[in-house]
Amino acid sequence: MHPLQCVLQVQRSLGWGPLASVSWLSLRMCRAHSSLSSTMCPSPERQEDGARKDFSSRLAAGPTFQHFLKSASAPQEKLSSEVEDPPPYLMMDELLGRQRKVYLETYGCQMNVNDTEIAWSILQKSGYLRTSNLQEADVILLVTCSIREKAEQTIWNRLHQLKALKTRRPRSRVPLRIGILGCMAERLKEEILNREKMVDILAGPDAYRDLPRLLAVAESGQQAANVLLSLDETYADVMPVQTSASATSAFVSIMRGCDNMCSYCIVPFTRGRERSRPIASILEEVKKLSEQGLKEVTLLGQNVNSFRDNSEVQFNSAVPTNLSRGFTTNYKTKQGGLRFAHLLDQVSRVDPEMRIRFTSPHPKDFPDEKTRAYHRLKDDVPEEVKLRRLEELITIFREEATKANQTSVGCTQLVLVEGLSKRSATDLCGRNDGNLKVIFPDAEMEDVNNPGLRVRAQPGDYVLVKITSASSQTLRGHVLCRTTLRDSSAYC
Repeated sequence: MHPLQCVLQVQRSLGWGPLASVSWLSLRMCRAHSSLSSTMCPSPERQEDGARKDFSSRLAAGPTFQHFLKSASAPQEKLSSEVEDPPPYLMMDELLGRQRKVYLETYGCQMNVNDTEIAWSILQKSGYLRTSNLQEADVILLVTCSIREKAEQTIWNRLHQLKALKTRRPRSRVPLRIGILGCMAERLKEEILNREKMVDILAGPDAYRDLPRLLAVAESGQQAANVLLSLDETYADVMPVQTSASATSAFVSIMRGCDNMCSYCIVPFTRGRERSRPIASILEEVKKLSEQGLKEVTLLGQNVNSFRDNSEVQFNSAVPTNLSRGFTTNYKTKQGGLRFAHLLDQVSRVDPEMRIRFTSPHPKDFPDEKTRAYHRLKDDVPEEVKLRRLEELITIFREEATKANQTSVGCTQLVLVEGLSKRSATDLCGRNDGNLKVIFPDAEMEDVNNPGLRVRAQPGDYVLVKITSASSQTLRGHVLCRTTLRDSSAYC
């Protein structure tokens, strides 16, 4: 039997789809012809032909049947200090980025923002460089969303735009590689590769560690994919790299996947089963963010308040989980582990000057009774009535939000400065404790910790603002002084 047929047969016997398994095709990068022309590469046609011959000889020597059986076992998370051996069809230097420039675009939710930082952290360690200039990129990666059809259509439109960029690529440069990451890659799998031949790699949300190998495979001109979902991947040992040097806040992923199986939601099928990060790794990340000067973190998860750390034996007590009245689950009751309240308590102790937020919780995991209308009422309301009611609700919400926000007029509020206002270069914007946007003039103020010193607010500063006006979405005021989170209680 031909080695390639053997591999395909192993895939089928293990229940892997054609792209659910990791790709194994890889070819060498271009080599110098001689010492006098070490900076020159052969034409793409000659390079690909020679690479195929090189690959064929290496394929004949491996991988073996036993290799694929071993790879089918449940993956174990590796410590960041461990160096993983390359697969038998690749050499170590083929996994290196060789300072090729990566351009990352993020679509969708906050989790995708965090995924982008994780993917970049992995590629950076492999020798890739980051660029914000699309024209100079050697690799373009789109971190995608599948929550609605419109989200996917946005990606199809973007690929159509990038196709022209790839076609016009000068032959003097290395071929441009384009990859689809995240939920859309997981949901559509080979449909993307069949529909858009210009896509080189696919990587699902649990396959970002495999990006260097996938890109190495793509160097041969072959398409490569890894859309395997994991039962234990949390990227706990990967420190996300912040995408903005001037950021004042960051997202920290505390868990991945979801077990709720809501009828309208794609998440369990694109992000897999629910699993939580060890609290120790979360605290370590929050500490590092604090040391970098960030003043706010948002704990992320599809269902954050079902967080459960079972990473240590002593955490696995037999205490059952109590759901809110009126809720049931489609999975067995989970027991033991350190819960979300414990995590919040520990995170809040890291830095008294850091705000802690979280999203998104589920009402079933709060011990209060939210609504049972879904179980008791029949949906017999016409669509036009629903739209009319929605418009009425929006109008009433804005009116009531304006009234509620106007109660803050005359009050002094603590604001974390984010930067310049988008609508005025002379104003700054930030958010108060209730996460409401506050706009105020960029003016000199007193620093309460340095009497007599006049300063201007910078992103990451806490300032006290006296509110002078309010709308349904925004508060406005004038700045009083720069302060700290700890000292602000004396003024508010």
